[in-house]
Amino acid sequence: MARALDELRRIVMRAGNKWTDIGVPRVAMVCAEACADQVYQPMLHFVVQGSKTLSIGDRVLNYEAGTYFVVSVDVPATGQIYPGGPGLPYLAISLTLDPAVIASLLVDKLEADEPNKVCFVSVPAPSEMMDAWLRMMRLVDRPHEVAMLAPMIEREILFRALQGPLGGLLREIARPDGRLPRIRRAIHWIRDHYTEPFRVEQLAAMADMSVPAFYRHFKAITAMAPIQYQKRLRLLRARWLLLFEPRDAASIAFSVGYESASQFSREYARLFGMPPARDVARFKAPAASRRATADVDALV
Repeated sequence: MARALDELRRIVMRAGNKWTDIGVPRVAMVCAEACADQVYQPMLHFVVQGSKTLSIGDRVLNYEAGTYFVVSVDVPATGQIYPGGPGLPYLAISLTLDPAVIASLLVDKLEADEPNKVCFVSVPAPSEMMDAWLRMMRLVDRPHEVAMLAPMIEREILFRALQGPLGGLLREIARPDGRLPRIRRAIHWIRDHYTEPFRVEQLAAMADMSVPAFYRHFKAITAMAPIQYQKRLRLLRARWLLLFEPRDAASIAFSVGYESASQFSREYARLFGMPPARDVARFKAPAASRRATADVDALV
């Protein structure tokens, strides 16, 4: 197991400081330095080296090397990544989840339509899964084998995950008529219209649920209420604009949907630890600016 992880590290060290495609459908790798702020899309995320702390809603979660976690819906998160030691950057691999592939692996009865209690929790990767990941990543240097082998290895990785503690969450993703696809409809609407005000009743109708049921399921899946979710999207987008567009904080606040610049500043400082101007100043240093670009493609 240790040898497999060592070889995985050598391969993933070739990644850029942002999610890097490897020529295999739905698989990407990253060799990152600092910031973990982004909107995570449905994926199985495997930490190869270093560690990561994420704040998702009101939960703070830690992910260590050799563990994996599952993201079932698009979810905005802030956090920090930590190296494994001097000269040992954070390394990770992701597999974007295809519900059809997961469904094709299910041979037992799907679980009841109840909130899953293990959202965002990480679990140790078993040796069989790690071996499958290694064979998948070796395809980086064997592009002629991708079409034949990658689909089989993807199914094996998902099969191993289905047998583990997060299997119930993956089963929910595969359910075409379950609560997760209905909540996902509302989430996609918020992402597409994050600058606009909304009523929870509107989103509940979109998900074909009562307001109490929608609120309960939304929070169980995302670890935050709908309005908190929208605020996280706005603030992540605002941070990107502050870093990469020459505009003042007030104009950016209005562009992402805020009606009050002072409210924007307060909520920004609450999430990122300091007011917009101070936060951006520390990222304007050349090294920090390079790190910030790691998350550009993942933000709203």
